[in-house]
Amino acid sequence: MAKKHTCHHHHIDPSTTSERRLWLAVFANGLLTIAQIAGGLISGSLSLIADALHNLSDAASLLIALIAIRIGRKPADQNKTFGYKRAETIAALINFTLLIVIGLYLIFEAIQRFYAPVSIDGWIVILVASVALTVDIFTAALTYSQSKNSMNMRAAFIHNLTDALASVGVIVAGILIMLYGWVWVDAALTLVIAAYVLWHGFAEIPKAIHLLMDGTPEDIDIPEVKTAIETIDGVQDVHHIHIRQINEQKTALEAHVVIDNPQNIDIIKITIKTLLHDKFDICHSTIEFENNKCQ
Repeated sequence: MAKKHTCHHHHIDPSTTSERRLWLAVFANGLLTIAQIAGGLISGSLSLIADALHNLSDAASLLIALIAIRIGRKPADQNKTFGYKRAETIAALINFTLLIVIGLYLIFEAIQRFYAPVSIDGWIVILVASVALTVDIFTAALTYSQSKNSMNMRAAFIHNLTDALASVGVIVAGILIMLYGWVWVDAALTLVIAAYVLWHGFAEIPKAIHLLMDGTPEDIDIPEVKTAIETIDGVQDVHHIHIRQINEQKTALEAHVVIDNPQNIDIIKITIKTLLHDKFDICHSTIEFENNKCQ
């Protein structure tokens, strides 16, 4: 049985309140990025700058997502007959690509720091990371409600949550530097943050690409769909089946259906569409009927 995914109700809340929350999250991440970069430069902490770059990617992700949401609200027209919702998927692809680039850059910088260590002020690291932890938890809470139904917002929420964990790590690194003078911990933690960023980027980017490539949703099995349609009275065969996602919330199907009696075409069409909707949550279906006598 295919897993269910709602056809019509999975939308980012377009209300003014929701947008204000997102803008507030962008503003908070932007201020935090500036504070962390300043703190990293003053203290000499690379891990603090690494965390700052991750926060910057979060702010950029939210900003791109907000722009994409506004574009996605535009109604379908003659140029975009399926609408503009895929703008959000394109935004997700941009954001995940940005994450990967930042992760690779951090690895490069961390390796260099191992070969050329610098002195680090542990107190500044702890202070700035503590502020970052508070902001990360705050922005994660702001994006949580929208994260359930959007690839973009889910990525933003996960990033803010992992930023909070990274800030905890930076605080621990600052304590170890203060107590034992282990400046190498800073570069080591930067590698951990970079690995975590890359892990999320490489894990999520295939999903965006799959949708943009009109891939079949992972929770739908085409042979199962074919078998289900062929159990309907009057249907002899189903072929040329194409299933894709118009956007994250709507799945479409195209298929050729061979029937034994053209006079029953209306009843069969309604039955097929009802089956597709109720069993597979396929909301948009285009069916071409063929008479088996012509096969």
